[in-house]
Amino acid sequence: MVKCGNNISIFELLNETNPFKVIDFDSQYDCKADAKGRVMLPVALKNKLLPVLTDGFVIKRAINGACLELWPMAEWKVEMTKIKALNRFVKKNNDFIRIFLSGVKEIEIDSTGRLLIPRNLFAVAGIKKEITLSPAINIMEIWAKERYEEAVSMPDDEFAALAEDVMGDNGKGVPDVS
Repeated sequence: MVKCGNNISIFELLNETNPFKVIDFDSQYDCKADAKGRVMLPVALKNKLLPVLTDGFVIKRAINGACLELWPMAEWKVEMTKIKALNRFVKKNNDFIRIFLSGVKEIEIDSTGRLLIPRNLFAVAGIKKEITLSPAINIMEIWAKERYEEAVSMPDDEFAALAEDVMGDNGKGVPDVS
């Protein structure tokens, strides 16, 4: 572990040696859910999840958008460390925590590679049968296919402007790492 100034790693905060296996999700997958809410994960995604499969996952409502989020347990623990640091005597913090954790479920992927989406979350995301699993860096978003297509439909010029605003060299986007 390399230290720079006062920066410490999350593993130091947790007083643990690196127990987490971090996965960067970088591929989109289309799947189908059965009547019981089970989704057979594509082989490529199952293979990517192998290092964290036994640790379990958390599934929850997304903050931004009408979808669900699938968190590998290691990522969830990091996020919960941030949540636990919030002052619960501040009303807006309590409100945020309550809503952020609403509907959270710990889940596992079964031995056949199926993910069971809880009924209440299935309804929240508007999932009927067709599902899109969309990468969101360290988590996967689970969308009803129609909702996903609506969420990502943007004219090319609007997306180019968004990309420039977020990632361009205008002082607002990615920090200078040089």
